[in-house]
Amino acid sequence: MLVVIFLAVALFLFVFLSPQFGRAPFGEHLKKICTSPQYKYTKFVNNPEVELTINIFGTFRLLFELLRGNANRRPKKKLPSIPLSIEEHADAFLTWFGHSTFLYEIGGKKILFDPMLGSHASPILHTIQRYNYDLPSKAEDLPALDAVIISHDHYDHLDYQTVVKIKNKTKHFIAPLGVGSHLLRWGVEKEQIIELDWWDKTVVGDVIITATPSQHFSGRSLTDRQKTLWAGWIIQNSTAKVFFGGDSGYFEGFREIGKRHGPFDLTLLDSGQYNPHWEVVHMFPEQSVRAHKELGGRVFMPMHWSAFTLSLHAWTDPVERALIAAKKEQVPMITPMIGERFHVLHDRPQQMWWR
Repeated sequence: MLVVIFLAVALFLFVFLSPQFGRAPFGEHLKKICTSPQYKYTKFVNNPEVELTINIFGTFRLLFELLRGNANRRPKKKLPSIPLSIEEHADAFLTWFGHSTFLYEIGGKKILFDPMLGSHASPILHTIQRYNYDLPSKAEDLPALDAVIISHDHYDHLDYQTVVKIKNKTKHFIAPLGVGSHLLRWGVEKEQIIELDWWDKTVVGDVIITATPSQHFSGRSLTDRQKTLWAGWIIQNSTAKVFFGGDSGYFEGFREIGKRHGPFDLTLLDSGQYNPHWEVVHMFPEQSVRAHKELGGRVFMPMHWSAFTLSLHAWTDPVERALIAAKKEQVPMITPMIGERFHVLHDRPQQMWWR
């Protein structure tokens, strides 16, 4: 019994004292949350409400597959990448850092999507490690940022060390409701934080940034599941309109987003780390192509792959399946190399660099 008590206390202190776990919403953040239509039963819910459940049979099957392993779940060799290049006053250029992190140059502004430039997507060192490749830029070497957009608070999208390294060079952190409490604990100033509910918008220069519904969940520890909101994002100015979907399962909300705000010049959609057990919160590539069409997208790019292994499929399955689905549906699809800078309207990078 004493051992159990000791372990429980140690776990509590680890979570309480370790800053990477963030902080549950409090103060003004919590007051704003309580007025949200998405906040019910002391937590945020999807619309329509869905539950992520795995039965006993599914659990044992999943454990068996994990123990059996898959030699192709991670790359066997170092991946190619290109060092970051940027221009002053550039408009509608995008650079992928792998997974769901992008640097967007739009209207002379520099906006980082999902700040995750760390070595591991976990609160525990040496677990869920990034694939072997050179990041286009380290966090400390990024240029001054006009905004950072955060889709939700999971470790593979919001990295504590990355935020610490960029907070003094970033004007605004734009996030779903509740995520600001994490940022405050990490030393981001209150005046830098903009929290939005679904369909809310804010402006950075001439760039309009709108939060949209997605079908996912949140949490950084065992005690804060769905205490903060998750969202997709529309980033637009007079030149281009991009949809950054964050993480999401397929849902009818894509059709509504398309009706309200489409068409889009480019959609960036969750297409990796899928599994039948958690299909409600992550799309299969074929569903991503369908979502792209319902959004009214012109060009599609699959994301949420090529950096971390968070499921059981081979690491290249997302892009290979997306290519097949896109060809079948006659959807223009791009596959930029990590670090390859391209113009959202004019460039169509399609090199099969992972093969």
